Amino acid sequence: MPATPLPPAPDQAGGVPERGPLNAVENASSAAILRVLRVTLHTGFAVLLAVALVRMLMAGGALRWAWAGGAVVLAGVYLAGTVLEKRHAEGRTGFNPRRYALLWLGLVTALWAILLAGSADFAWLAFPLFFLHLHLLPRRAALGAIALMTAAVILSQWAASGAPAPHVAAVVGPVLGGMFSVITGLAYAALYREARNQRLAADELRRTRQELARSQHEAGMLAERERLAREIHDTLAQGLSSIVLLGRAAEQSLSGGDAAAAASQLDLMQQAAADNLAEARSFVRGLTSPQLEGRSLVDALRRLCAATETQAAAAGLPLRCRLEVDGDPADLPQPVRVTLLRAAQASLANVREHADAGTAVVTLAFLGSEVTMDIYDDGTGFATKAAVAAAPPDGSGFGLRSLRERVAALNGSLELESAPGEGTVVAIRLPVEGQ
Repeated sequence: MPATPLPPAPDQAGGVPERGPLNAVENASSAAILRVLRVTLHTGFAVLLAVALVRMLMAGGALRWAWAGGAVVLAGVYLAGTVLEKRHAEGRTGFNPRRYALLWLGLVTALWAILLAGSADFAWLAFPLFFLHLHLLPRRAALGAIALMTAAVILSQWAASGAPAPHVAAVVGPVLGGMFSVITGLAYAALYREARNQRLAADELRRTRQELARSQHEAGMLAERERLAREIHDTLAQGLSSIVLLGRAAEQSLSGGDAAAAASQLDLMQQAAADNLAEARSFVRGLTSPQLEGRSLVDALRRLCAATETQAAAAGLPLRCRLEVDGDPADLPQPVRVTLLRAAQASLANVREHADAGTAVVTLAFLGSEVTMDIYDDGTGFATKAAVAAAPPDGSGFGLRSLRERVAALNGSLELESAPGEGTVVAIRLPVEGQ
């Protein structure tokens, strides 16, 4: 089956249609120009064929109806190729007529040559046919075919004139027409390649943007997962650990017959559960800690020290915890307040559960453009390198890494100083400006 004489516009080239605003102006301009050229070529071919047919019929002749039949056949072949290719480009048929493009071109050219032999009026059909050859044939073959067709037009005009030699206009006109067709066809081919390259580039950029969006989505999911992991460790995990310790202490009190102590420990368990429920609801909504709502960081840390001391006492641990403040308390940015509170919560939970300490001191210092916080305990201490390298399988070693990530996210620094039997100091320094 035949193929279309010209490449379709970018939205009908058989490729992926362009979507979205990407290169919209350039693609729209190229598509419009290509569409106008296609319509102009098909319309010009039809008009020239109709004019030649009418002139031939008006001239009379015994074979005029035979030539008219040939013109109808040429019109049908040309129209069939154009319609079939357009339907294929629009995806309305699975049949691909482009495989038969050269056969179709040869048939159209042969029919034109036959009609040209019958009437010189069909000579002007050569000019739209030049575009077909430039598009469907290699450049050298197309130029050779155009030269032969131009010679045929000159000969037909010479034969129709009956003059002993061809007139200059009969030679110059077809030659100039052929040259103009070649130049226009090459310009059209360059425009078509540019439109195709723009479409391919747009498709590639769209795929790249889709991959980037997918990677950003995955990165966002990982970041949210890390956020939830930190919040769970610094709030729920520590709270549940306190509840477990208080539950064991209450069990021991009940076993020893001390109902009052058991009741006090149960009250602390309920309070810890309520606090952690509030924390859970808060970080699920991405809000600040309930411990900071309506109070300053200093007040929240003082309440934390008191709660740590109370919970340790309920568990039978002789831990004393106090807060010391250096400098004039300043209104800190919310991310800094949350990070310092979470650091104090995680550090004091570790002191209560692992340090076997008698004293814990939280020192908060306001230094103008910076704020520092040191959490000290006089407990058993540990080897810091071994602690950093070790990762218990139960997930209990997540705290230090989580705390470092929190501090690093605010461009701060964290230092851990400890040794077996010498206690531990967690030192945090955060910039206040730019948060």
